[in-house]
Amino acid sequence: MTAVLPPSTTTAGPHDVRLLTRSEDGERLHALLWRAGPGWRMISSAVLGGGIGERGWVLNAQVAHGYRRTDPERHLAELATAAGAAGPGVGLMTAADVSRHGRAADGGAQAVVTAGISVRGWAATEAEGTVLPAQPGTINIVAVLPVALTDAALVNAVATATEAKVQALLDAGHDCSGTPTDAVCVASRTPAPGIPLHPFAGPRSLWGARLARAVHRAVGEAVAPAR
Repeated sequence: MTAVLPPSTTTAGPHDVRLLTRSEDGERLHALLWRAGPGWRMISSAVLGGGIGERGWVLNAQVAHGYRRTDPERHLAELATAAGAAGPGVGLMTAADVSRHGRAADGGAQAVVTAGISVRGWAATEAEGTVLPAQPGTINIVAVLPVALTDAALVNAVATATEAKVQALLDAGHDCSGTPTDAVCVASRTPAPGIPLHPFAGPRSLWGARLARAVHRAVGEAVAPAR
């Protein structure tokens, strides 16, 4: 039985991220939970709640190195339920210690990033196949834009966040584009009458530029050497 304890810290700002701690298989593991509530639409590559749709929360859970469960979607759903997150949401996982994460904001755009880069490389290589490393590091990006985006702009936002991630990795001196298991989640407001609907989120658009700067700084903070 997984136990999720009360939050041990809270970030500042309107999008509070709680740090949760649990005991699992004799290990002390952490998770980050953002309760977005109603009125949010998210796009994600996550194993739980991936795709585009209305989502009410995001859970980024740390798992043990050498993770062997073959039902990560169910596992994440169990962790979310134990943490009190109800309804549709997004679940990410990583072997990195999520208690050490990067956060940044720019003009209303926000990003929270966890990073483990022990297994990293370039996206385009000669290697083929779908076998993932036994001990994935994973860079998980959760970004929030307080505006409504079209479906196309949401896809554009994922591309922008990914470009900013790669830029931050290179700026930090890492010769790579990421890890084989990186994931992204971008949240924006649900379109509604009277709310402007933004059609672009590329790096030179207003909100895309803010997103890129927030993700760039958050990734840089997440991959910086521990002090």
